[in-house]
Amino acid sequence: MDILVCVKRVPDTSENEIEVNSSGSDIERDDLVYSVNEWDNYAVEEAIQIRDKVGGSVTVVTVGDDESEEVLRREMAMGADQGVLLSDDAFEGSDGKGLATILKAEIEKGKYDLIMTGAQADGGAAQVGGMLAAMLDLPYASLVNLIDVVDDTKIKVGREIEGGNQEMNEVDLPCVLSIQTGINEPRYVGIRGIRKVASVEIPVHGAADLGLDASAVGEAAAKVKRQDYFVPDMGEGAEMLEGSTEEIIEKLIELLKAKGGVK
Repeated sequence: MDILVCVKRVPDTSENEIEVNSSGSDIERDDLVYSVNEWDNYAVEEAIQIRDKVGGSVTVVTVGDDESEEVLRREMAMGADQGVLLSDDAFEGSDGKGLATILKAEIEKGKYDLIMTGAQADGGAAQVGGMLAAMLDLPYASLVNLIDVVDDTKIKVGREIEGGNQEMNEVDLPCVLSIQTGINEPRYVGIRGIRKVASVEIPVHGAADLGLDASAVGEAAAKVKRQDYFVPDMGEGAEMLEGSTEEIIEKLIELLKAKGGVK
């Protein structure tokens, strides 16, 4: 089974203090530590496990600048067979539809049985997987937390639905799935694995390579534009806990005990 997983380079919230910039147009990005999007990492792990069971290959693809190559190499060190970087100045400022348009053009250059994305990325819109499926005219399932390969033409997927319930569906291949965290336990990526793929050539495809009109993607084509970033005002009675993780946990437990939430 040939699987393509869409991944994204995002700020690592565990390593950064996220602050809004002075204009309110974005977060402060100077000196941020970046990593692969958490949901995407689960999708890559699941793809690797499926390939190891039934054979085939795993390709990881990302839309971004030259620095986005690092997340492709990380996922290749994890076990993906190859990576593809989609990079062009024309892609800058693309909204969800623009990103799906770019990914669609790359996907149509190959032949994949299964296309996977994370359930959402740093924008939080959770749109690209569904848009991609619609553009490719393929079956789609979101919030997938279980995959069972039936045969070369079908898979069974489990989905999280409202109320903590589980839904099972049989889906025809090829299809698009958005993967939820918790579907597996992503494997550790060691220095040896990173060194192994450090010199592997990663192809870079721009708008011309993908047969895309630059006016169809990027900021000029975006139908959704960010208006403002802001930190919400604290509501009445809200309290922000400060200190190390351990100190915050201790303070939270004491507060819960004081308010009768923990005995």
